[in-house]
Amino acid sequence: MNLRNILKTFACLLLLSGPALADAVSVDALASGGATMRDNQLREIRDVLRGGRGGYVDLGFNYIPAVTQTPLKSEYGEHDGFAFRHHMAGFAAGEVKRNHYLGFLLWLERSGWDGEDFLLFPRYSDFSAVRSVTTWGLSYTFAPMDLTFAGGMQHQNVEYVGDIYPDENDSLLYSWAHLRWGHTSVQGSFHRSDWRSLRISMDLESRAVYGGRSSGITTYLPNIEVALYNGGDNGDSVRVSWEQNLIAQRLYGEVSFDFPSREFHSAALKYYPDPSRMIGFEATCLRRNVRSGAAALLWGGAVDLLFLRLAYNSSYEYEHLYRAKGTFIAEFKFSLATIDDFLFARGAPKSAPMETMKLQKKNKDNWQKDDGKIHLDQATGAAPKTLDATGIRYEKSGNAGGGK
Repeated sequence: MNLRNILKTFACLLLLSGPALADAVSVDALASGGATMRDNQLREIRDVLRGGRGGYVDLGFNYIPAVTQTPLKSEYGEHDGFAFRHHMAGFAAGEVKRNHYLGFLLWLERSGWDGEDFLLFPRYSDFSAVRSVTTWGLSYTFAPMDLTFAGGMQHQNVEYVGDIYPDENDSLLYSWAHLRWGHTSVQGSFHRSDWRSLRISMDLESRAVYGGRSSGITTYLPNIEVALYNGGDNGDSVRVSWEQNLIAQRLYGEVSFDFPSREFHSAALKYYPDPSRMIGFEATCLRRNVRSGAAALLWGGAVDLLFLRLAYNSSYEYEHLYRAKGTFIAEFKFSLATIDDFLFARGAPKSAPMETMKLQKKNKDNWQKDDGKIHLDQATGAAPKTLDATGIRYEKSGNAGGGK
């Protein structure tokens, strides 16, 4: 199916996604949006800092054409409007000394709900909630030890919050720190002197973009994350997530559980035609805040292209667009990471196809020098010893050459 057919299918489905399918956005979901933004930005930073060097750029905004798709439900009834999310991010790290890298990162996101769909200037209606979160920091990486330190601040700016929401103020007092050594990373966020979250990750899967293997049993090792939250909607909680390569780093399964309630949170099956993850297809299942019955589980999926993402009931959109259900969402975006001039999407195990060929050629050139016709010994990495013989003389037998 080409892009044109995908867009036609999306347009047809959009016509069917009226009020009968869509759920209204709740006031409580909007009130907790700041914490969701801060946590998501730190999770993305964790992914980008797996290599500790190179660069990353991300731009995007969600587009919801129909005003009836994400209405707001308050004590005064339902109000037509738009849930929105605009985001951008950047990271760059350069070598300041051999094998020593210093980097700077900046994440920006503006989201909420408003009576009009907008990119720059909201309406600020009586029921609007518009806030932005900025995360910035510095990083240091020592490549031979695969060791990375990073830290910085998070700033929350409340542009406008209607009277129906709890009181909320701007804050410049959020901070974060990140430590990575090999396959393990620890990341914490703080407000003043109180910790708000702690994320422990073990990315055991071997990834070629970071110098690992491109195939073999080590590419099937899992990626495990344990996130501890201090406070929040449900009090103190722990979320355990497991990501597993199923087939050739193209098909992945993901599942997460919440504790101490011991409840299933979400699951996803994701397929990438190429391991660089420039294009992806996903089917997701998420447990809503419902205790029993068919309504407890929300099934959905998404098509993720380099410049466009189309989703319906996807668990990612549900959690990051204020639990909007039964809504088709388009996200116009661009996201790309780079290390050693090789391009790939965030979290990908391999570089883009043309870049992978370049990497294979680069590795081949390290083993074979065609200009001098010298072939390296694959066991030692050194050129084999050669013996140049000059001036060798041999004698003919007495019968050779006619007895001369």
